[in-house]
Amino acid sequence: MTGPVLVERIEAALEASGVEYEIFPCDPELADTAVFCERYGYPLDVSANTILVKAKTGGERYVVCVVLANTRLDVNRTVRKRIGARRVSFASADETRAATGMEIGGVTPLALPEQLEIWVDARIMACEWIILGGGDRAHKVKVAPALFERMPSVTVVEGLALDPSA
Repeated sequence: MTGPVLVERIEAALEASGVEYEIFPCDPELADTAVFCERYGYPLDVSANTILVKAKTGGERYVVCVVLANTRLDVNRTVRKRIGARRVSFASADETRAATGMEIGGVTPLALPEQLEIWVDARIMACEWIILGGGDRAHKVKVAPALFERMPSVTVVEGLALDPSA
């Protein structure tokens, strides 16, 4: 699922949440978080990365993790333990596209297939607003984290992300 159908599903999910939001365009060449923040003047501590992780043992299983851009996902401890696998890894660009219908740089936790669990780092919930991918590399979404409280497939996880110096 890509293109207009995906955009419509993302907008419908945002509307259904009842949370104020803004969808805005960005240059697809500047969609990667660090580059986007530098070019458009948004701080990393309110920009979120949506990352697909897969279990490599115990059967194929994917989970979507959302963490602030100034942190790093704790794949080897928190994710591995929560997913219940001895080995986990970041999904490849092809796996991400196949599982979410979205390109890296535009992946959003909105309008994902129902079978994908979404884990959100607890630090995100303390932000007044965050920037998320918009479903493609040409859009971003500015929204309050209260959005996640209204999404049934979301679990807020303490310690999902680590400080980059850790």
